[in-house]
Amino acid sequence: MRLPAKTVERLSEYRRTLLECLSEKKNYIFSHELAARLHITAVQVRRDLMLIGYSSVQRKGYDVKELIDTIGTIIDSTESLNVAIIGIGNFGRALAAYFKGKRSKLNLVASFDTDPQKINKVIAGVKCYPHNELEKIIKELNIKIAILTVPPEFGKETAEEIVRYGIKGILNFTTIPVNVPSWVFLEEYDMITSIEKVAYFVKENQL
Repeated sequence: MRLPAKTVERLSEYRRTLLECLSEKKNYIFSHELAARLHITAVQVRRDLMLIGYSSVQRKGYDVKELIDTIGTIIDSTESLNVAIIGIGNFGRALAAYFKGKRSKLNLVASFDTDPQKINKVIAGVKCYPHNELEKIIKELNIKIAILTVPPEFGKETAEEIVRYGIKGILNFTTIPVNVPSWVFLEEYDMITSIEKVAYFVKENQL
């Protein structure tokens, strides 16, 4: 069964939170405790876990390690997937530093840029290749996922380019929406919109 995108998003958040629990030496957790950490309802947690066929609840709650493993079997690829960052400016560099080594099944293997000062250098632990070698490197390194952090005016053109070269999933951090074919999964994140949403509710709470 193909899970809804929002469910996959929450499962990833559950796993991250459960990993924090393990680091705190917490081996069991109830749905309401997991929900409270993520500011959602316990009903939502239970519904998501039922959707992936997990119902192993003991008197002391869910087994944290078991649930981490179960979520992993659902959302992780059986084989590792290679990822590239397109545009290794300040934001791209920060993403690379944060992303590197976070998930064993997702390998950040390359970055691309047009700046001669960055090309052929290792930046935030990943080699930067020239933009004009996108096709060659994407195919050589079998890159399937691209994180797009180029300047907005180059977003659409770059997205079309990398799709032609075999990219199957794009995380778009530019402020310009891009269009991709139906076989490419696109996730777009606009920080300005998110900040404006927060600012709106801050304003409303002050009235």
